[in-house]
Amino acid sequence: MIYTTYFAKLKSLSKDIVPISICGKAPIWYSGIQYKKLAPKYDFFMQWKENHDNDYYISCFNNQVLSELNPVQVVNDLIAMAAGRDIALVCYEKPEDFCHRHLVADWLRKYGYNIKEWNKR
Repeated sequence: MIYTTYFAKLKSLSKDIVPISICGKAPIWYSGIQYKKLAPKYDFFMQWKENHDNDYYISCFNNQVLSELNPVQVVNDLIAMAAGRDIALVCYEKPEDFCHRHLVADWLRKYGYNIKEWNKR
């Protein structure tokens, strides 16, 4: 299973789920696995930080990041990194906030993968 979550929730993440950061720069305290192929590019991310134009960000993320990747290869990479265990793709934003992990989740769902936001069981 693939989940999404954010760094503030890592302490509540089940121990059988492997967190994998998908942001450009993880917090200093995070020493886990990182998969930067799914991170936003610095230029459009900084532009978004200035104007919060979500449509611009989505367009850039789709064109510059997701369109360059093969979803099957991405999932295979993640599974290999997690040694076949469940995965949580991690970044900074709360579930209700705009965040690229939601774009990644939608992209993977489009290709038939089951992915959902982590909720403490």
